[in-house]
Amino acid sequence: MCIDLQGKVALVTGASRGIGAAIARDLADHDAAVVINYLKSEDTAEELKNSIIGTGGKAITVQADVRDRGAVDKMVAKTEMELGKIDILVNNANINFPMQSFAKLSWPDIEAKLTGEIGAMVHCCQAVIPGMMEKKYGKIILVSSSLSREPGYGFAAHCAAKAAMDSLARTMALELGPAGIYVNVVGPGLTKTDATTGLPPEVFTHTAEHTPLLRVAEPEDIASVIMFLASEMSDYLTGQYIPVNGGSFMI
Repeated sequence: MCIDLQGKVALVTGASRGIGAAIARDLADHDAAVVINYLKSEDTAEELKNSIIGTGGKAITVQADVRDRGAVDKMVAKTEMELGKIDILVNNANINFPMQSFAKLSWPDIEAKLTGEIGAMVHCCQAVIPGMMEKKYGKIILVSSSLSREPGYGFAAHCAAKAAMDSLARTMALELGPAGIYVNVVGPGLTKTDATTGLPPEVFTHTAEHTPLLRVAEPEDIASVIMFLASEMSDYLTGQYIPVNGGSFMI
């Protein structure tokens, strides 16, 4: 069965670079109309949009801080005006956090990550749910992390926020399933992106050596799984956490 998203409108948050950009490209390649959300990277967002349009796809860019409910509501309203109601939400925007041992973290550090991450998720999901309920159909895909299930030194704030996301997703799936809305979580392992370029090279080497597939992920690896979740091929799958980590840990 081929993935066909013709007629679907997909919103990808944090889509100007990295995993988000790969997701947006893949959605457009499968004929979805794509909304490329970005915070600051206007040039790369516009470049991605033009690339999609240049290959026959349909895309718009919308600047919005997804931590701000008002900005999210305006983004969704603009999308509905230009493309129609949203069928697919990929909640991908990452909220920055300090890499510190737990003992050195302040509560404001943890609170900023928790409220930013979960606030952005809540704002985006609640903004698109009414349109999905009207259609009696919707796919909500949350990009979490393998660190929500497996601890990482210096990642306490990130681990806590992503674990909260995973848990909230299950309740959403339970409540929204009868309305035809699917909610699933993707947990990427270490992935080569702009966000991870600052990590020491030995982190990538060590991770690859301890992964059965002997490599770390590329953004396209994550995007491929999200295409499955965005399509009708996953129409009996909801409330699930899917690790995409090359087998570095297994459920």
